[in-house]
Amino acid sequence: MSSPESTPTKENDLEQVLIEVERSLIELQKRHTQVKQNLKKRSQLLERQEELKQLQKDNSTQEPIKTELRHLQQELETLDLNLESSLLPDIFWQVVRFVFLGIVMGWFLHSWAI
Repeated sequence: MSSPESTPTKENDLEQVLIEVERSLIELQKRHTQVKQNLKKRSQLLERQEELKQLQKDNSTQEPIKTELRHLQQELETLDLNLESSLLPDIFWQVVRFVFLGIVMGWFLHSWAI
């Protein structure tokens, strides 16, 4: 049987866990928005790159086009790197965090119910 003094502590602990889960969810939503924007920009850059390659084939003045192509390639590499670094580690740690928080919440609810 649980004592009346431990119930408020358990409720406070559960409240802290829920606040942390909410914070993590907000962070994940921000990251998701950022990834969507990066993917959209990457798609636009790839389209522009293809347009420039077509122009390069058709046009004899290739130097400005080559410069812009190099610039686009650098931007694409940067975006790819950002997407890779932001997705893989964060997804892993988010899974670990939510699984751990789920276990902790289950443990608190189990002890609170007893």
